[in-house]
Amino acid sequence: MDFLGLRTLTVIQDTIDLVKQNRGIDVKFDRDMNDPNVYKLWQNGDSMGIFQFESQGMTNFMKELKPDCLEDIIAGVSLYRPGPMDQIPRYIANKQDPEHAVYTHPALKPILEVTYGCMVYQEQVMQIVRDLAGYSLGRADLVRRAMGKKKLDVMAKEREYFIHGQVDDDGNVLIPGCVRNGIDEQSANTIFDEMAEFAKYAFNKSHAAAYAVVSYQTAYLKAYYKEEFMAATLNSFLGNLDKVPLYIEECRKLGIQILKPDINKSFTKFTVDDGKIRFGLGSIKNVGTSVVDAIVNNRQQNGNFKDFADFCERMENESVNKKCIESLIKAGVFDEFEQTRSTLMASYEDIIDSISDTSKKSLKGQVTMFDLTFGGSTEDNSESNSVNNQLDKMKYKYTILKEYSEKELLSMEKEMLGLYISGHPLEGLREKIEREATINTVRMKEIQEVEEGELNDIPKYKDGQMVRIVGIINSVKKKYTKTNKIMAFVTIEDLYGQCEIIIFENCYQMCSNILMDENIVLIEGRLSIREDEDVKIVANKIIEFKGEDTHKSNVLKINITDLSDTQKDRLRGIIKFFAGDRNNCRIDIQNGDKVDSAGGVLMSDEILKEFVDIVGTENISR
Repeated sequence: MDFLGLRTLTVIQDTIDLVKQNRGIDVKFDRDMNDPNVYKLWQNGDSMGIFQFESQGMTNFMKELKPDCLEDIIAGVSLYRPGPMDQIPRYIANKQDPEHAVYTHPALKPILEVTYGCMVYQEQVMQIVRDLAGYSLGRADLVRRAMGKKKLDVMAKEREYFIHGQVDDDGNVLIPGCVRNGIDEQSANTIFDEMAEFAKYAFNKSHAAAYAVVSYQTAYLKAYYKEEFMAATLNSFLGNLDKVPLYIEECRKLGIQILKPDINKSFTKFTVDDGKIRFGLGSIKNVGTSVVDAIVNNRQQNGNFKDFADFCERMENESVNKKCIESLIKAGVFDEFEQTRSTLMASYEDIIDSISDTSKKSLKGQVTMFDLTFGGSTEDNSESNSVNNQLDKMKYKYTILKEYSEKELLSMEKEMLGLYISGHPLEGLREKIEREATINTVRMKEIQEVEEGELNDIPKYKDGQMVRIVGIINSVKKKYTKTNKIMAFVTIEDLYGQCEIIIFENCYQMCSNILMDENIVLIEGRLSIREDEDVKIVANKIIEFKGEDTHKSNVLKINITDLSDTQKDRLRGIIKFFAGDRNNCRIDIQNGDKVDSAGGVLMSDEILKEFVDIVGTENISR
């Protein structure tokens, strides 16, 4: 099994362990694999985290297919590939109405009925040549291999044998062939052509079935143990935080709250805490595994840390340096104690130094003022504990400060954890962003996965296509070209992940004043899609995004659904002719239910009249 499969098997085992740990039960998978609650995940498009079914194309396929048995899942794994993918619409239609499935010849029905008349598996090819033409099992496998490897000379011979059979020099029939078995030559030719085309990319069913079983298991865990399953899934990506925001977003959709790390509740990895998922200490920047192990061991042996000073005292000899403590503060692990993060940031160095000085004096046999004044009985009672707690506060000087702003707190979490946990700077703008943006980082990642032959309802993006995206600036890197022109590479983050924006000199000069970390911007530009590279956007225009409908007054919406090809050609020409660097009106093209941006033009009353003349007033709105 490939790396993705191995990662998934780890997720399954980790989920089982978490369920055992949290709920005290052993996971018992549905032996018959026919649980309707599991199949509802596919039917509703809730397939994030399900092995082999996470891509948007596969999700849409399953929503339309409405699988209700393992056979559908096996077929889904096999069909969603170049070649077999052409059979998807037919498979869906025939599943919905099996009585209308069409077979090239009635002899195919016993073989293809399970897949609603469609060739889906390599095993079906082998069964066809055996049952229809009388091939032996070994010879049938040779045909399958020849088709898969596109051996044209071998296939030409096999076509003849498949249709008319083969006899030896003595006239003994080695292969009966379709004609001898009562199948007409035309049907036999058609069947062979279908097999040859299909077999180029086909899965064998045993392979697909193994994948489908793993897929079902992940779906089962998500259906019944969603908190443990999502925690295990997040843990599988700890070394690659690019995908973690997607699963954080999925947790929120599932109603699972993500809790920030806590010094008394977190372990190394993500864990489940009272139906919520708790962030682990092991992912905090500058906090190594050995430090986390020491923190957890100390906590398990001596109980929870009572306050920040108690933590510093108990961890003094555990190689927890100032940089590590600063990172823990910024990550919010001490937020349950009474001090604000700003107070701890201003005080922690003095507290650590004070503890270190006290330890040195103790080693020299010196007695502190507190020992002389409050020494004596160490009897464990509530009164003495209260006094000790007050002494802790008196021993260390805290510089009391008002808490940081929400923006500053989120920025610290992002710096230390690599993502936003308590919230997201863009969350309050979600609806406005979705209204203004035409693409997001999820779609940009999916572009790399899209293959020719995708289903029609999957958004199509092309190299050079104009798009808009909204995000918060994470970094800006400037450089000069060989011709001494300035350009910049800007990393932005939207609600789902990060992407790179390329800015050339003309655009840079117009927007350099807003290219600052943590600024929220709307970027208009063209997609740059290159093989073996992440999808990027080359910016034409960048403006600050404050939540207003930036383009509400300067958008021309054109409905081309019912236009003729001639009208569409004229429309493309006028958009191209009036496009320029000083565009003041965006053109949105509607075709059926799909809306795409066609870039912008320098609009005037005269130019608007040109558009109306081409498409008619009924197809234009502003």
